Amino acid sequence: MTDTPSPRATAAPAGHIEISHSPREGTLAHGTAKGDQAGPLLRANHFRWSGGLNAHHIRSSRDRDAQMWKINAAAQALRAAGYEVTVTVDNDDERSFAEAEGDRNDRAEDRAERFDAYASNAAERSDAAYATAKDRASRIPFGQPVLADHYSASRDMRYRERITAGFRRSFEEADRASHWSGRATAAADYQRHRENPGRTLRRIEKLEADRRVYERALNGDATHGWDAGDPDQAQTLARRIRRLDDELGYWREIIARAEADGVKRWGRADFAKGDFARGFGRWFEVLRVNAKSLTVPHIHDMRRVVTSAGHPYGTGATYLLKYDEIRGRRSVAEMAAVFAAAAADSDNKDGAAPGS
Repeated sequence: MTDTPSPRATAAPAGHIEISHSPREGTLAHGTAKGDQAGPLLRANHFRWSGGLNAHHIRSSRDRDAQMWKINAAAQALRAAGYEVTVTVDNDDERSFAEAEGDRNDRAEDRAERFDAYASNAAERSDAAYATAKDRASRIPFGQPVLADHYSASRDMRYRERITAGFRRSFEEADRASHWSGRATAAADYQRHRENPGRTLRRIEKLEADRRVYERALNGDATHGWDAGDPDQAQTLARRIRRLDDELGYWREIIARAEADGVKRWGRADFAKGDFARGFGRWFEVLRVNAKSLTVPHIHDMRRVVTSAGHPYGTGATYLLKYDEIRGRRSVAEMAAVFAAAAADSDNKDGAAPGS
């Protein structure tokens, strides 16, 4: 007696699916369609359908190495369902950081236009609903109540409910317009905020720190769990260093252009103890000059000039003002001249003759 093979064992493969990854394109699953039987299996393993790509993909998978634990889990689930699956990974096929950043800026501009259109449409709907409700309300004599005993009472109440619903719809659409307008503004300002000099300097500092970690790991430092003796990990470290160098070059060029346009890059050489630094709309006395920051008095009040002698409680509390937070500098003599001018102006306002 022979065993009857199971349906799964004799069934033909459900189809062929190719899962590919490259930093340039991201992680894509080709050979599927929206709504097919492979969709639930892919969604359960971090893939999502993209109409623009006409394929399932893993979000935010571009410009990075393959997330093999997601890819392998999806491939295993598909094979268990009878699909033939091919996995192709090329972590060295990448685009430059400038190209990626340009793509992000372009998409932000597209979002700004789209959100602005949403806001305009919502504002138009709000105005139309308000005008209709106001016109209906104007047909009721001012102060006239519902005539409860009149044969038209039910119709009158429904009419008033439509007026209330119209005003409510107008306010809801106005809120929607405000929401989309705010998002449009944020998208339009994406590149400006991204390239803000202070923010960019902080980003460069962090990227340089990350690069030092990877470089030490490539040289054998196992502090962060890397094993440079493993060829795969060594290649990963080399790729990360290469990408960081590309990104650092891009942001350093942004800072160079900002400096050429007149933006001052403050540093340790610009200050001495006793100087005043401007930050957050206030002037702070410099108590100590550090490598990455200035030590200044820390006072919770609204005074425009903060000095250690002016602390109301004499606690001597201090704050570290980072160089990328500084917007100006004055020497002791320059600040003394400002104080003298302010005192003279105050005397004139109190009744002293100008120039006396």
